[in-house]
Amino acid sequence: MAVDELDTRILRLLMEQPRTSVREYARILGIARGTLQARIDRLERDGVITGTGPFLSPGALGHPVLAFVHIEVTQGHLDEVGDALAAVPEIIEAFSITGGGDLLTRVAARDNGHLEDVIQQLINLPGVVRTRTEMALRERVAYRLLPLVESVGRSAGAQR
Repeated sequence: MAVDELDTRILRLLMEQPRTSVREYARILGIARGTLQARIDRLERDGVITGTGPFLSPGALGHPVLAFVHIEVTQGHLDEVGDALAAVPEIIEAFSITGGGDLLTRVAARDNGHLEDVIQQLINLPGVVRTRTEMALRERVAYRLLPLVESVGRSAGAQR
């Protein structure tokens, strides 16, 4: 799906001012409310916008320890293990990967002892061969998409 310069401006505004009304967005952008709503609907339909709502902090929820757990899986059991991970509330994300392991998970825990308990739970899942854990010390770049959105917008403008 092609994202043009107006889409980029819309996405930037949605990310920077998520609690603003559609009417106010249209006023800020200098476009008709119907045009804006049609653009937002298309961006949602095309999967560019995948959700709305608050971004939550695991640390503020009492889970300040962040770790990345690589999981090696017995051949043919990737889907089963992936499905089992969804039942572990401390798993924030899980991805199939190449390289050292089959799955990479992001885990939030209350403390190091809780993290060990979660890792033991993962080790005991049927199909899990071994795990390797890396602890996050400090977030250096927070999850972000705005630089990517702006790059896509610049590329769209340059192609004209």
